[in-house]
Amino acid sequence: MVTANRVVGRKTSAQHESENISLIDIPDRHLIDRALRRVPERPRVLATPPRGSTTIAVRGDAGLPYLGRGLHYLRWGPAEMMDRYRRFGPVSLNSSLGIDRVLVCGPEAIDEVLGKRRRDFGQGWNYFIGPFFGRGLLLLEFDEHMFHRRIMQQAFTRDRLEAHLAALTPVARAAVGRWVPRGGATGRTVELYPTIKELTLEIAAETFMAVEVGAQRRMLLDAFVDCTHAGLSIIRHPIPGGNWRAGLRGRKVLEDYFTAMLPQKRRIESPDFFSGLCHARSEDGAQFSDADVVNHMIFLIMAAHDTTTTTATAVAYYLGKHPHWQQRVRAEVLAIDAETAGAAPTIADLDWMHDLDLVIKESLRLIPPVPGLVRRAVRDTEIAGHYIPAGTPCDLAYSVNHMLPELWTRPEQFDPERFAEHRREDKSHRLAWLPFGAGAHKCIGMHFGTFEVKTVIAALVREYEWTIPEDYRIPWGFSTIPFPRDGAPVNLRRR
Repeated sequence: MVTANRVVGRKTSAQHESENISLIDIPDRHLIDRALRRVPERPRVLATPPRGSTTIAVRGDAGLPYLGRGLHYLRWGPAEMMDRYRRFGPVSLNSSLGIDRVLVCGPEAIDEVLGKRRRDFGQGWNYFIGPFFGRGLLLLEFDEHMFHRRIMQQAFTRDRLEAHLAALTPVARAAVGRWVPRGGATGRTVELYPTIKELTLEIAAETFMAVEVGAQRRMLLDAFVDCTHAGLSIIRHPIPGGNWRAGLRGRKVLEDYFTAMLPQKRRIESPDFFSGLCHARSEDGAQFSDADVVNHMIFLIMAAHDTTTTTATAVAYYLGKHPHWQQRVRAEVLAIDAETAGAAPTIADLDWMHDLDLVIKESLRLIPPVPGLVRRAVRDTEIAGHYIPAGTPCDLAYSVNHMLPELWTRPEQFDPERFAEHRREDKSHRLAWLPFGAGAHKCIGMHFGTFEVKTVIAALVREYEWTIPEDYRIPWGFSTIPFPRDGAPVNLRRR
């Protein structure tokens, strides 16, 4: 059961326990779970503080040789982070793939990295995705990052976002409308995750590039998937048949594709993001080089379509588990349709969808598409009184913040009203809720991403109704971005 303040052992059946309890407590029903739980603890210290220092050493469980606790995270994700937070506190050893890292959890400890000591920490993503998404905005740091961000903001103005919204709406409506054939059978089982992923790539082609992907769709989708999956490869060498080699090959496919399109995008300005990056200028006239444009395009499309896919899948899942919220969202969407006579909504129209906004925020709390931030100590420093040597990678597990009972009422429950104005539990701490990151590296595309999810879900509730069995739980797998291991099958019925 769940007490008011903490989660304790439970014997309840799947039909009666919270649908989200596996995000907080490590499960033990499956043989894999039981085997991982039996891995013996290997206590270890990260580094001894220097003589005269008032800091203490970072301690924790080194896990399996070389693999560390990596397999545990891939299996359990946020529940693994919560377990270590309970056992070791806000700062602990986090070994994986032969590297000693530091796990940072809880709002106060994370605030030290992002706020109080932010100049002590550079970005740490290169180890995971540098070979595949190198020189993307997330992988730049300090002054160079701010320089690139200032230029890129010109591609994310409100006018451009309105143009992107007008372009993506008909694409989303047409694609969603094809998921269940009209006439004959009224329902069909659809695997949400891969189906939405196809749609978000189609949207990316339209709004990011303004081109018809056509026969190249599968090639590009496979390239993005290969790059994303390669980041957490256990074998980090380009051996035949390995994920690392597939990721490098995928990167080359994307580079060639965008490089070939550059001359045309440089010549003619259009509303899409690709053109926006080609023609963006800072206040003093600086612009991106061709290499900058290609690097940013590859990263932005990966970030946009992968994170949107996970978020839209999670939203659809929770709307299926909670039909009353599905009906509230549908009523809201149909009211907008009546006001606009079915025309593509504006940003103001999407902003009016308050119930959908609450559902998206709650889904992002429970399943943040990027469940942590990665930093690297650029000098000897400390976090919450713990000694952090220069060069140490630090994993900021903010998904733990999303599940702390001192910040959220019954955090294991799906409860969108917690974001409503009369409650605003996300204001319990400024880092209580941060699915888009925080500080200088806060997601530059957060508004566009939210608009895209709203557009996809609006199309879904307009066309279909769906319910999800009480005893079904999405079997989330956790890598760089969470994904449903079964594709998230849902039976959609035409309204």
